[in-house]
Amino acid sequence: MAPQRNDEAGVEAELPEYAGHYRLESCLGSGGMGVVHLARSTSGMRVAVKVVHARYAKDPEFRGRFRQEVAAARRVSGAFTASVVDADPEAERPWMATLFIPGSTLDDEVKRNGAMPVGQLRRLMAGLAEALRDIHRVGVVHRDLKPSNVLLAEDGPKVIDFGISRPKDSELHTETGKLIGTPPFMAPEQFRRPREVGPAADIFALGSVMVHAATGRGPFDSDSPYLVAYQVVHDEPDLTGVPENLAPLVLRCLAKEPEERPTPDELMRELRSVAASYDTQAFIPAQRLGGSPKPQPGVKASKARLGRHFRKRAVLGTGAVALLAGGALASVQLLGGDSGTPRKDASHSTSTSATFGAWATKPAPGAKGMPQCSYGAEKLICAQPGMVVALDPAGGTVRWRRPIAELGVSDKPPVLSGGLVHILTNGDRRLQALDPASGKARWSLDVSAYNDRQYAGGMLLLTSTAGKVTGVDSATGETKWSGRIANQSVPYFVSFAGDPLAYATSSAGDGASTRVTAVDPDTGDVRWDAKLDGSLKPIGSTNGAVVLVSVDSVYGDVDAVVRYDPETRASRRVPLPVHLEQAVATVRGNLVHLLTVGGSLVAVDLEAQEQKWRLETSVTWGSAPVSDDRHVYFTAADGRLLAIDARSGELLGQTPPRIGAGSEGVQAALPEPVIVDGRVYGSAPDGTVLGMDGRDPSAW
Repeated sequence: MAPQRNDEAGVEAELPEYAGHYRLESCLGSGGMGVVHLARSTSGMRVAVKVVHARYAKDPEFRGRFRQEVAAARRVSGAFTASVVDADPEAERPWMATLFIPGSTLDDEVKRNGAMPVGQLRRLMAGLAEALRDIHRVGVVHRDLKPSNVLLAEDGPKVIDFGISRPKDSELHTETGKLIGTPPFMAPEQFRRPREVGPAADIFALGSVMVHAATGRGPFDSDSPYLVAYQVVHDEPDLTGVPENLAPLVLRCLAKEPEERPTPDELMRELRSVAASYDTQAFIPAQRLGGSPKPQPGVKASKARLGRHFRKRAVLGTGAVALLAGGALASVQLLGGDSGTPRKDASHSTSTSATFGAWATKPAPGAKGMPQCSYGAEKLICAQPGMVVALDPAGGTVRWRRPIAELGVSDKPPVLSGGLVHILTNGDRRLQALDPASGKARWSLDVSAYNDRQYAGGMLLLTSTAGKVTGVDSATGETKWSGRIANQSVPYFVSFAGDPLAYATSSAGDGASTRVTAVDPDTGDVRWDAKLDGSLKPIGSTNGAVVLVSVDSVYGDVDAVVRYDPETRASRRVPLPVHLEQAVATVRGNLVHLLTVGGSLVAVDLEAQEQKWRLETSVTWGSAPVSDDRHVYFTAADGRLLAIDARSGELLGQTPPRIGAGSEGVQAALPEPVIVDGRVYGSAPDGTVLGMDGRDPSAW
């Protein structure tokens, strides 16, 4: 939304000068309940600050509604909304600051340019369905979705304004004189049964928004809000001008009864056919673009201009990403052929160091899925269905290949333990140990009777369904010990690089506490045991302490990071300003980096006990992050490898997407990058493994 002066807001639009620590610079817009300003933080970060009109600031009931809006916006803050940066609902003039998102509202866009073309309508509908899915998932109903509450950002539509009614937007009131919404975009139940409004009301509003985007008017049109209300409840919608291939779906959204409307997931399934046309390069620094990409041969030029209104990420179902061939832009260079010989990427070779040039190769020609790679014995060991390959990390040449017909799709890379390469085959029922020098099998073990398998040091810990744990020597396959772990009925272990211990956790049924047990993997002896407050999951260790995340027992969101020192038995809890949905994390020293579904990357400083920064990466789904002392890396579902400054949260660089014609499926977990001596290795859905110089990600 472009900054502007708003004469209707009067003098109040220019005042006050500050909201908290944010200097108000210009007016972005005004509604009946408040003014939205473009503002800057002390560090210069641009934010949008909503400041309540003085006449409503003295209304206790309004203040209560404003508190609810702040809470709702924080709960859904992420890829499809403007993330809340700060707020003070108790201030003399209550205010809320969100990240500033450049872009016009859908309302302004339609006024300027008229009805949207059908392709952009489809992408808009898919984006709004994704947004409502995430909003509803956290138990929030928007209740006021309309064109002025949809921002057309570069990386997709953003839904804004949670819960404040605006008298200037509507003249319709309930019997008690309280505004209940904006009539042209309200569902029948909002008029008939306002206390029973649920998520389906937002789907009705989505249908009305789509009619507006397609025609410039609503499905129920009148100058009188009261007549519109009658039409919403009793009349059929007017879909004249809505494209024929979208009209049936829009009509379902506008069903009179809530139970007859589709859910957001159903909408996305109906619209999935357009996912292949989405632009996957949603967050590339402008200085690296170097010109407009050309469309691929055989693809209409209009597909290369999908970003006129916004760029959209492809999504498959809830929390997964459709890896479809048509989504890649022409700037993607697919490497290789079927020889498996690496090719230096010309776009990288001039900027990398003299001792290490960026490379990319397809080590298992014909294999589908993203290679799962790990490092050991001075090799990259990568697995794909039917094949294990060892690569030279310096240049990507193949050291050896071993076909294994029983090797299926795995969500975990090979493990190098006890000097051998360990892989699971036969549907994870059999473990094979390979010689890292040749790929030849050394021994195998039937592990079908065990629920959990975890490596720690040179040992493999196997947990049976009855809770008995067996310690197996990773080098020989021999059992070293067997028994139960005190205070853990059926232990599931985690372990971390450089930490000699394995950790088992079990949470109380009500989520009030978690038992953490540290075990010596060589002997099965318990080294320490602690009962900690909250529902916790270990994510790493540092300087003898274990680091855990606190998980909300209802939604599974991360709400805090906890550091526990077993020597002093002291816990240090760092609450997060905004809960993080389905976050994966990495620990490096005193810094914890967490990546959410939706692409929010957050840094938490355990020493300072505060969140240091938050970056919205526009990546719908990413791998677990990894970090060294300078950078944080993670892999996106479209094959991009992203690098972020670990201290400041600045995006430093990323590789092009590599989707590929064979990328038809999805994996439950994306392979995380591998860091070795300043080099970073990643993999992509088209079967590529790539090596990059981590010292200068801006050159990627």
